[in-house]
Amino acid sequence: MLKYALFASAAIVAFTPAAFAAGKTYQVTGPVLELTDSKIVVQKGDEKWEIAHDKASVPASVKVGSKVTIEYTMTAVKVNDKGAEKK
Repeated sequence: MLKYALFASAAIVAFTPAAFAAGKTYQVTGPVLELTDSKIVVQKGDEKWEIAHDKASVPASVKVGSKVTIEYTMTAVKVNDKGAEKK
């Protein structure tokens, strides 16, 4: 079963002061299943984690099959008020 723990648009994987200012950092470790210029997918147990990244945050030595530890933060891209009264 394919589960995306984080959506590409909701994660920041940049090792810059701005990323760390966003809040708490987390880690996930596992083998790389897919790697593009904008996302990396790793296997953690039975789950597949898809995390957005900028090209500068991933070393050139990382390839599909590499075991990596990713440090990331979570950032909301939009918040909807589901309790607001309808007019």
